[in-house]
Amino acid sequence: MIGRPRGFDADAALDRALEVFWRQGYEGASLSDLTEAMGINKTSMYAAFGNKRELFGKALVRYAEVDMAYARDALAAPTARGVAETFLRENAKAVTTPDRPPGCFSIQGGLSCGPDNAEVTATLALARKGGELAMRDRFRRAIEDSDLGPENDPDDLARYIMTVSEGLAVHASAGATREELTRTVEIALRAFP
Repeated sequence: MIGRPRGFDADAALDRALEVFWRQGYEGASLSDLTEAMGINKTSMYAAFGNKRELFGKALVRYAEVDMAYARDALAAPTARGVAETFLRENAKAVTTPDRPPGCFSIQGGLSCGPDNAEVTATLALARKGGELAMRDRFRRAIEDSDLGPENDPDDLARYIMTVSEGLAVHASAGATREELTRTVEIALRAFP
């Protein structure tokens, strides 16, 4: 038996849920906030996306695919320096995109969750760590290819770039402008080999 087709655009609804989680955090986003923003009722939300935690997981995947696409582009840069420059410059743009909440979903989404939702904080930390490990692997290849000198530690370089990018996101959420963050990126890049 074929069910009724959905009466809403699932991707658009997911984008609106992502924005609610981004602005309000996991714990601050009530089911009523989510369904109102998504333009659907709770039954439709559960049928299409599962419970709140599952919806959050889908929103995180969507964020990685759409809002973090610049990270994949950065990792494909031909040099380690290009990776760092592209990642940080594009990050400064991403965290100050006019039609999105300021900052970073993976930072704002769950850093302040209580013990009952510690898994949300852990999931977001794991996602950020995944980005750091991908960058570390790219810097390892740069050392193997003699693009970076062997005296450079790829773990430290990746952690440095991620720490700067996370700091950019925190400052963007506090109101820093794109121009201010771009100047910060230029200073940070002076320390990159």
